[in-house]
Amino acid sequence: MKVRFLILMLAMLFAGFSCRNSANKADEFVFPESDTVPAGEAEKLSSEAIAEISKNISSPVEIANLLQLLEVPYSPEYLASSIDANKQTTAFDKALTLGILGADLGYLNMYEKTGSSVDILSSIRKLAEGIRVGQYFDFETIKRLSLNKSNLDSLLFLSIDSYTQIDQYLRDDNRGQLSALMIIGVWTEAQYLATQVVKRYPDQMLKDRIGEQKIILNDLIMLANPYCSRDPEFIALCKDLQKIKEKYRDIRITYTLGEPVSVEKDGGLVIEQTETSVVEMTDEQLSAIIDVTKEIRDRLILNN
Repeated sequence: MKVRFLILMLAMLFAGFSCRNSANKADEFVFPESDTVPAGEAEKLSSEAIAEISKNISSPVEIANLLQLLEVPYSPEYLASSIDANKQTTAFDKALTLGILGADLGYLNMYEKTGSSVDILSSIRKLAEGIRVGQYFDFETIKRLSLNKSNLDSLLFLSIDSYTQIDQYLRDDNRGQLSALMIIGVWTEAQYLATQVVKRYPDQMLKDRIGEQKIILNDLIMLANPYCSRDPEFIALCKDLQKIKEKYRDIRITYTLGEPVSVEKDGGLVIEQTETSVVEMTDEQLSAIIDVTKEIRDRLILNN
């Protein structure tokens, strides 16, 4: 029997590659390195990139279909179960852990593991209140939806909306560093989930999606850059992102534009540009990405 596989935070991990603005592309476009972007534009560009990712989270059709085809069973060993929300003392730790647990919450909800979801939700509530963003989580409604399997779509929307509002509030409140940490936490945990799945289920499309994380990683590095000299914790985290980036350095991603297509959206027809991507990544490169992701993610949850 097929397992329902719309994993929320894996969607965040993978959605960004398909939402690049193609308006200024030539027929073939090779994605550049992040350090080709002027440093002064880093935070602005990163905000735009994250907004594009967030906008596309709610309908990650491609990755949902892919994971359904894989029929991968639920595995609790992927979760960051060693994290204790009560031991997070700094705003840095709370924001980063909030992102990590958010990815795990999405994973649990997609497998309808309601008991574990409620446990993680309790930790998320404590962390959110710790950085003064608890008002953006309707915890009682999320808890009720978590226990009611028939309301999964509503639960997904509410969870996504909560994280989106927190991201915007932190930026508006001049606490962009906490927003960056939350987003990096989500990405790191989702990247870990994806790379652990591909070890057991080495599907080529899933490999390609992992390879395309080079693009999202570049955005995350630009997002973190303004804070990389802020304190020892940020310095270490930025070094970790650069360490992952180094494993992606020789991976080549080429986009080719296809024919425009008409699609129905909001009750009307709109023209969308289609594109295909080719990821050039060896098994050795993928293995290195899997290893460095596990090393850094495990260290983050151990420290937290």
